[in-house]
Amino acid sequence: MNSLSYALLSLLVRKPCSGYELRMLLDVLWPAKHSQIYPLLTKLKDKDWVTFEQVQQKGRPDKKIYSITDSGKDVLKDWLKTEPEPPIQRDEFLIKAYAIWLTDERKGKKLIMERLERYKSLLSQHESVLKEMEEEFGGDLRKKTSPQFGRFILFKRRLRMDKEEIDWCEWVLELLEQVE
Repeated sequence: MNSLSYALLSLLVRKPCSGYELRMLLDVLWPAKHSQIYPLLTKLKDKDWVTFEQVQQKGRPDKKIYSITDSGKDVLKDWLKTEPEPPIQRDEFLIKAYAIWLTDERKGKKLIMERLERYKSLLSQHESVLKEMEEEFGGDLRKKTSPQFGRFILFKRRLRMDKEEIDWCEWVLELLEQVE
């Protein structure tokens, strides 16, 4: 079992989902590709930790709606008791920012501006999702016993991180504007 497997179980313990829905929900937890998700779902099914229901769709291929089993919940509960691994951060942008002094001013600003625009867009998207969550679940989001609680606190964290990244980019741009 890897962390992505546990992430899938964590999402499914909240509600049954299609593979596509899982991919979308994973973005806030653990970005992954469809090519990673579907093989893991098969492995989880082989271990009887998830099951699925085939749903027919008109004009589209059938889809599978995955659900966690009782034994899957037990595995997830046991995993929750273990100490998490230290976080790993891999961000190619940070390597480029570290070596920004090697490029000309225009390219340096472009690098930071692209990052700034990306995080402004992400912030807008994340705010929209949070608004939808608040409209759908209201006060239940803040109840620690609610299946929505974990998703809510992670989206709030994501918003803070987006805002911090925007502030940092704006600060760097100010530094780049200063005359030496």
